[in-house]
Amino acid sequence: MTYAFDPELRPWVEMLPKIDIANLDLAALRSGGIPQLFTQHTYEPTQPLEIRNLTIPGPDGGPDVPVRVYAPAEHGGDLPGLVYIHGGGFILGSLDQVDPLGQRLADQLSMVVVSVDYRLAPENRFPAGLEDCYAALLWTAAKAADLGIDPTRLGVGGDSAGGGLAAATALLARDRGGPAIKAQILGVPELDDRLTTPSMVAYTDTPLWNRPNATASWRFYLPEEVEPGGDAVSEYARARPRQGSFRAASGLRQRLRIRSAARRRHDLRATARTSRGRHRAASLPGHFPRLRDDRRRHDQQADGRRHHRVLPPRTLNMNQGGTIGGQGVRDVLGEVAGRHRVAPQRLA
Repeated sequence: MTYAFDPELRPWVEMLPKIDIANLDLAALRSGGIPQLFTQHTYEPTQPLEIRNLTIPGPDGGPDVPVRVYAPAEHGGDLPGLVYIHGGGFILGSLDQVDPLGQRLADQLSMVVVSVDYRLAPENRFPAGLEDCYAALLWTAAKAADLGIDPTRLGVGGDSAGGGLAAATALLARDRGGPAIKAQILGVPELDDRLTTPSMVAYTDTPLWNRPNATASWRFYLPEEVEPGGDAVSEYARARPRQGSFRAASGLRQRLRIRSAARRRHDLRATARTSRGRHRAASLPGHFPRLRDDRRRHDQQADGRRHHRVLPPRTLNMNQGGTIGGQGVRDVLGEVAGRHRVAPQRLA
């Protein structure tokens, strides 16, 4: 199928490989060029950072969990903390892949970041990876004083599959009486195993990620006897309602709007964004002039429109069921750090 890519993005799209994860050797895929493709550009901190590779206690009956902790080397008082979970379709990803992001967040927002190297599928199917992430959250909360974290400003976040795991980790914390979570930061999260959104139906042969690969991702992640989209899928494997459907498309369409969806115990909120804004949030190269100009206009409009409002702290409190999705990581974490304010667009 032919797709109408933005001319400024087409050169980058053509660099993306076409892969079929269902029929490839995952060991070769993990050691080949795909992980390097997602590794972000090297980041040079503006202040000294303390970076530590640690092994922490895993879940009951499970192995220890490797984590990488980032923190400003010199700071006064406790800092906000983030348990960060990398993406990779549940089957790929590593601490090194997101190392530049961990440094950037710790540096620019003066916060402590705990990056989690959870077990990958299909060797370790649900709930193995999720339990690793929850164990990292428990450890971070228990060691908050030693890590220099303010326990009242502890968040959990991730991108893609990591966003889905972050949402599920927050649900576990709520239902198990775990640590109080100030915010979720879900970047293009993999939340819905049904794959019935317009983008998943339409985009069957796009480069890198498409419906066949999304289907394979869920089949690798879920227990072998569980069919994606079925009632047997645990609510902690997919952070979406058991009944009903989100009134939203998850693809990158022009003038895409993601609407609020409240179903039963879940409340996923997101801001309206143009597709270019979502490309920017997905960390595509920021030097595209049009992307930069769109962001500048968005910020100017956010300052001047009366219907833009600052989200009150309670909407960031997972104990009250609130989540934030679809915003840039820096925007929401800045709110947690007390250095920025989040002004989402009104939904039509």
